[in-house]
Amino acid sequence: MQSVVVTGVTSGIGWGCAKVLLEKGFRVFGSVRNEADATRLRAQWGERFEPLLFDVTAQDEVMAAAQKVKAVLGSDLLFGLVNNAGIAVPGPLLYLPIADFRHQLEVNVVGQLIVTQAFAPLCGAEPDGPSRKGRIVNITSVGGTSASPFVGAYNSSKFAFEGLSEALRRELMLFGVDVIVVAPGAVKTPIWDKAEAIDVAAYERTVYGPSLRKVRELMLQMGRSGLPPEAIGQAVHRALTARAPRARYVITPDPVQNVVVNTFPRRLVDRIIARRLGLARKVQA
Repeated sequence: MQSVVVTGVTSGIGWGCAKVLLEKGFRVFGSVRNEADATRLRAQWGERFEPLLFDVTAQDEVMAAAQKVKAVLGSDLLFGLVNNAGIAVPGPLLYLPIADFRHQLEVNVVGQLIVTQAFAPLCGAEPDGPSRKGRIVNITSVGGTSASPFVGAYNSSKFAFEGLSEALRRELMLFGVDVIVVAPGAVKTPIWDKAEAIDVAAYERTVYGPSLRKVRELMLQMGRSGLPPEAIGQAVHRALTARAPRARYVITPDPVQNVVVNTFPRRLVDRIIARRLGLARKVQA
């Protein structure tokens, strides 16, 4: 039985990835952060799902989980590692607490490297390993190539994860381990549902208060019209199994918008966003 590790399977994209891979016949080792979720998902998915209890930023926990997987695999290798776990920290960069910004990068960038260092050897990223190799799939975002106001911390982490992925792909060519990026657009996940709970009170009295309320509404609309998490799971399955996978898959409900944001002149996109969110500077007569 082929085995895949997926981080952050409690809900959202990670949940969708694990669900699809289990349906395709894989054994899935999925990371969760508490025993309650481990018990719930094991009951939901059955014996081919193996929960791993760790926080991606806790190196000792991640290494212990990798040893557990290694013991189960024996002489086999992982078919793949899917780095999905992540968070979104909103807020205008001028006022965002540095501790919040640091936490965003710690989870979405440092944590991904901690997991990769722990599990990449189980994909064959070591000298004199077997000829068949596993693959690493990194879940970034369309926000990893184009940034939006008030989610700059999240965008920064995803830009960094894109760069980490590209460097890693080239470094792991030495071992024959491929690294593939899957970059989703809006997905129906709790990361968007929580937009309803975003507390903008801390920034209400800043010049960004009215614009933040508009962004909050846009986030809710994007969540309602987003792709189901299983759509990203299908893309991950393709990345893991395709004979000649692409280096990067973009999965978004609005491909035209993605093309506009990434191909139109940056200054033009700036003006479009500014008008939409009320960020255009008012020049005194």
